[in-house]
Amino acid sequence: MKADHPPLEPISTGIRGRCPRCGKGALFQGFLKLRRSCEVCGLDYSFADPADGPAFFSMMVMAFPVTGFALWLEVAYEAPVWVHLVTSLPLLLALCILPLRPLKGWLVCSQYFHKAEEGRLAPPDRPESGPASPK
Repeated sequence: MKADHPPLEPISTGIRGRCPRCGKGALFQGFLKLRRSCEVCGLDYSFADPADGPAFFSMMVMAFPVTGFALWLEVAYEAPVWVHLVTSLPLLLALCILPLRPLKGWLVCSQYFHKAEEGRLAPPDRPESGPASPK
C-alpha cells in the first residue's frame, strides 16, 4: 500500500495521537504504548524512539509552578505536611502525567517528519570524519 502522503505538521498530528504519515491512524495502543504500525496506511512505527524526552519536558516545565505554589502555600499559611500531600502532590502528579501522551506523540511525529535516526560515525576515508582542516 504505497500512497503519496503530503507532509503533515508534527505538532497537530502528534498532540492528537495520529499517524505521522497519513494523520488518520492511531499512534497509541494504550496511554503511552505505541502501536506496531498504522492501521490505515501501514507505516511501521519501529523508527520511533522518544526515550525519556516526554517525561523530562513534562517534569521540567511543570515542576517550577507547582514548587512555587507549594512554597507560597508554606510561607503564606504555614501549612502542615498533610495539606501539601493533598494539594501540592496531586497537582504535581496531574500536571506531569497529563501532558505525557501529547508530548510523546509530538516527539514521535517530529522524528518521522525530520527523518531523525540514530547517529553514525562517518567512515575514515570521508573528509567530514577527520579533524577540521585549517583554511
